Amino acid sequence: MKNTPWLLPEGIEEILPPQADRLEGLRRDLLDLFRSWGYQLIQPPFVEYLESLLTGTGQDLDLKTFKLTDQATGRLMGVRADITPQAARIDAHQLRQEVPTRLCYLGTVLKTRSDGFGRSRAPLQIGAELFGHSGVPSDCEILCLMMEMLTRAGVADVHLDLGHVGIFRGLSAQAGLDGAQEQALFEALQRKAIPEINDLLDAYAVAEPSRGLLAGLAELNGPDALDRAEQLFAQASAEVRQSLAYLRQLAEQVHRRLPQTPVHYDLAELRAYHYQTGVVFAAFVPGSGHEIARGGRYDHIGERFGRSRPATGFSADLLKLMRLSRLPEPAGPQRILAPLAEDPALLDQIARLRQAGQVVISTLPGQSGTAADMGCSHQLVQQNGVWQVVP
Repeated sequence: MKNTPWLLPEGIEEILPPQADRLEGLRRDLLDLFRSWGYQLIQPPFVEYLESLLTGTGQDLDLKTFKLTDQATGRLMGVRADITPQAARIDAHQLRQEVPTRLCYLGTVLKTRSDGFGRSRAPLQIGAELFGHSGVPSDCEILCLMMEMLTRAGVADVHLDLGHVGIFRGLSAQAGLDGAQEQALFEALQRKAIPEINDLLDAYAVAEPSRGLLAGLAELNGPDALDRAEQLFAQASAEVRQSLAYLRQLAEQVHRRLPQTPVHYDLAELRAYHYQTGVVFAAFVPGSGHEIARGGRYDHIGERFGRSRPATGFSADLLKLMRLSRLPEPAGPQRILAPLAEDPALLDQIARLRQAGQVVISTLPGQSGTAADMGCSHQLVQQNGVWQVVP
């Protein structure tokens, strides 16, 4: 194949002007939003020892993580594919606070393969995490912050998808499934492959009522899914019924806080099942085949770092939010072309204009092109001994 050194790897992209300026503006707006809610910014490293990056995250993240050997120590390192475990490490090991801790972040992650955020393997991950509180209020806070982030980013027609991984876990335990059986059934549920689900339940000799409960789980989606689930799970274990009751409490708070937001329930949609421990949620918009933001509860992830704390949070790809945004293009400062001169008065005027937020571009010797070619709508000219900005 012909050598083309300007090509980027598949799933890796670069942002050019003026989109890069727009992205930077959005970054500032959203981090300011997080700050106003009390979420403090952290900047974890791009590379860490592998065991820290993968703690409590399951096999999925392991497969998405680039690995390399540290030449200084011989230990295996990883390029982060998710910032959430790093935030958990910081909360558990570095900060060690007793009060609830609110952290936010923004940084590039690198994946060996693309995920539900689209085809990018290097998304610009933005998110927020709340450590140290277990309950509906903290889940509701983090979910409402996610929705306000989408509103601030100019993303319209958002609807929420809610679920709870404790329901499937409880049903699996009630049915006496082992780890391999649970995993196979989980994969079939994600595809809503009802014939395959029934075949697996037959193969595992799952007895009633567990068989009917697991078989019915794939169809528990839609606006009325919670009502149908309460009828179906009347004979389910206490763990299942408690998870369902928790989900309903959260849904009621969300309806009060976000009355205009459409809410959809899917009790078989188990995003990050091996990672999450409770409520899971995601935001969708029409025309986008994947979620644009997602999150949920992931208690005890900090246990490996010496301190187990409840945790809930969300993340999104800032690049995708920018592309979905319906905000008008920001009107940037006018660009002014200045002539090449050593006149102190000209240099002083250029400095004043730049301090005032204007963009002033100095002409270079022998350059080609016009002011318009350089994106300049105005120029500095000397009139009656004074340097003036004119069209």
